[in-house]
Amino acid sequence: MGILEEASERPRDDADVRVGRRVRALRLERKLSLADLAARAGVSIGALSQIERGMSSLRVRVIWPLAAALGIEPSALIAYGNDAANDLYCVRANSRRPIPVTSEGIAKALLSPPGATLTGILVTVEAGGGTAEAYAHAGHEFGFVLSGEVELVVDSTKYVLKTGDSFAFRSTLPHAFRNPGAERCQILWVNTTKPSEVRDGA
Repeated sequence: MGILEEASERPRDDADVRVGRRVRALRLERKLSLADLAARAGVSIGALSQIERGMSSLRVRVIWPLAAALGIEPSALIAYGNDAANDLYCVRANSRRPIPVTSEGIAKALLSPPGATLTGILVTVEAGGGTAEAYAHAGHEFGFVLSGEVELVVDSTKYVLKTGDSFAFRSTLPHAFRNPGAERCQILWVNTTKPSEVRDGA
């Protein structure tokens, strides 16, 4: 029996749909095309497409090579799918991926799922923390101050924003931010730029 038969098509099942979304999310997160992942796992593009669409069950013979191609443990494909954790459309609170930063006192967690057009980030700025210098990049951004206080500088204009305040500007304008308060600040930051293309900000 071939690999294609191992992922034979049948009516959609909720568990298969969740597993398929998880596979696609992992593939997009690694910036792999269907053809790339199919080649790495030794399955046909058609079989992989059926799995991602929840039209085929992920059989044992497919789980191992597919997990190896994605660089994860085989159990993760099934566990994540059955538990409805992160998938193509959702990111669970306890499964957020941290985004590296170079400035002191700043932490970022990715809120948007793989393949999303918009990049949602939870930015945490400790008291006294902030960007080392102003920076700019492609895209547009929007932010909402969830708690605390932030001093935002956009194109040489300074704004002091508190809980409940929001902002938006073109990312091509030089911008920087810091926490001038005594308490931690958290900002919901949405950007049209991919996380890998943004340096210290969101």
